[in-house]
Amino acid sequence: MDLAIIDQAQAGVSQYHRDLVTAVIDFAGQALDLPDDTEMSITFVNNDEIQRYNREYRGVDKPTDVISFAIEEGDDVFDQLEAVEGLAKNIGDIIVSVDVIASQAAYLGHSYERELGFLVVHGFLHLNGYDHMLGDAEEKEMFDLQRKILDDYGLKR
Repeated sequence: MDLAIIDQAQAGVSQYHRDLVTAVIDFAGQALDLPDDTEMSITFVNNDEIQRYNREYRGVDKPTDVISFAIEEGDDVFDQLEAVEGLAKNIGDIIVSVDVIASQAAYLGHSYERELGFLVVHGFLHLNGYDHMLGDAEEKEMFDLQRKILDDYGLKR
C-alpha cells in the first residue's frame, strides 16, 4: 500500500501511531487482496477541522470521527487511467479526528490504538466500496469484515 499520512493535528501524531496506521492499512489491503501499489492518504486533524469538513461536504455542523472521500470508479477518465500499465490506483482520502480517537477510546473502555485502528480500517473499507448505511446486510458485511481485520491484526476489544 502506498500510504501518505498527513498530520494537521495540533498535538501531532506520534511516530509509533503513524507506524501502527501504516501496518494496519497494509494488513487490511492484503485482506482485500489489493495491489501493493494502491494509493491513499490519511489526514489527522483536530475536532474543529473535521467539523469544517463535515459541514462543507456532508452538511452536518458537528465534529465526527472519520470521513472518507473515495475516488469514484466508473468515471471514464478513471477507467482509462486504470488501463495504463504501471499506474497505481488511488482509492481516496480519509480524514480522522485525533480528538475523537481519544474520547471514544475512553468512552468505550479500550485502547487508543484499538480506536485508531478501528477508525482507519472503517474509513479504508468505505474507500473500497463498503457502506454500512445502505441497509442491514451491508452493515453486517462491513462490520464483520472490519472486526475480522482488526482481530486478525491483534487489535481486539
